[in-house]
Amino acid sequence: QVHLVESGGGLVQPGGSLRLSCAASGSIFSIPAMGWYRQAPGKEREWVAVITNGGTTDYAESMKGRFTISRDNAKNTVYLQMNSLKPEDTAVYYCRATIASMFIWGQGTQVTVSS
Repeated sequence: QVHLVESGGGLVQPGGSLRLSCAASGSIFSIPAMGWYRQAPGKEREWVAVITNGGTTDYAESMKGRFTISRDNAKNTVYLQMNSLKPEDTAVYYCRATIASMFIWGQGTQVTVSS
């Protein structure tokens, strides 16, 4: 079974950037879709972005133009480049792999946007 480990979170000022990484323990080449989700304190987990194994991407409306999802199959890693960060982007960010009807989650990485 694939295991996912997120990294790259931290504290950043409003307007700043961060790049999150999601490293898989196995090959991601054949995983149909990998996505990023986030959960802010007191809120439900929400979808952020997805990338298919064909490279097709999609984003939640509020992230379009600011976030970019990408994958490096050779490194078994999915990235989330986040620019123009806002305080409301503060959350724990999770990576998820979708394999058939099964979801595999990472442990999450904290992103805090604050001055």
